[in-house]
Amino acid sequence: MQADFHQSELDQPHPQRTRAILKAHPEVRGLMSRNPYTALVAVLVLLVQTSIAYAMGRLGPNAWWISLIVAYCAGAFANHCTYVIIHDATHNLVFRSKFLNKVTAIVADLPNLFPGAVSFGVYHLKHHAHQGDYESDADIPNQWEARLVGDKWFNKALWLLFFPFFQLTRPPRLRAITMWSGWTVVNVLCAAAYDIGIVYLCGWSGLWYLACSFFFSIGLHPVGARWVQEHYTLDPEQETFSYYGPINRVALNVGYHNEHHDFPSISWNNLPKLRALAPEFYDRLKYHTSWSRLLLQFLFDKRYTLFSRVERPNDRLPQDQPENLEPQEALSR
Repeated sequence: MQADFHQSELDQPHPQRTRAILKAHPEVRGLMSRNPYTALVAVLVLLVQTSIAYAMGRLGPNAWWISLIVAYCAGAFANHCTYVIIHDATHNLVFRSKFLNKVTAIVADLPNLFPGAVSFGVYHLKHHAHQGDYESDADIPNQWEARLVGDKWFNKALWLLFFPFFQLTRPPRLRAITMWSGWTVVNVLCAAAYDIGIVYLCGWSGLWYLACSFFFSIGLHPVGARWVQEHYTLDPEQETFSYYGPINRVALNVGYHNEHHDFPSISWNNLPKLRALAPEFYDRLKYHTSWSRLLLQFLFDKRYTLFSRVERPNDRLPQDQPENLEPQEALSR
């Protein structure tokens, strides 16, 4: 089994490609804008998931298996959508006001039961700025985590199933990151209030449905293959991959990951337009077309392990690219 991450002495590829695309297609700047309708999607998903939880609560505890099936077939997609909304709010791509973006992220986070929106925002921006740096990029697994999971399919399945718990073990290794703030406290209090409300209105069966939706949305499920798709690679020459498949329609185009890393100031609805404007840059990159197929490949192909990532020394990390800014800042350049 591979004993360490792929080592790279090269800068991460995104800033260079960003500059090349802007030089070839300056019209791309017109795609840098916010999408306030994303907040409406957040409210809609919250209402739908809360309503289904209420319905599951009325069925009673003996129908736990129905909740499990509904969570796998529908709830996972809904909860996964909330993470995309949190992601765009982290990049301030919903409203101009940072306050409203924080509120949007916290509202979208409610069906997930566990307060992760604000903390996600902290380490996700570091992931963009320091992709591949073990001490700054929480998206890279822990060394002990990769050795523990190894290349056995059942270990990888358990890793995906309990992915949220493994993520909680990563921030302590990061440097210069403060996970707790006033907004974190607000996130925790709102989540606690929602959870209590769910138990009161929907019973434990409703809470069970939402918990299953949460775990499937980022774990052992086709949408959970997104975490593999983004930066796990069997070709160390390419460390970021996009997904172009039908689930993008309910996942708010989160599969367009190369596009997003190249232009974090472009909201989810404009990412397909970016690829269409610059096909000569994106069509020559490897990409995935099926999360389900990738999930099976990750589980049963022993070449795929948690070490299938690119790591680079900190001194090889470039400065933040100008376009890795909020839309109004990028447009002013």
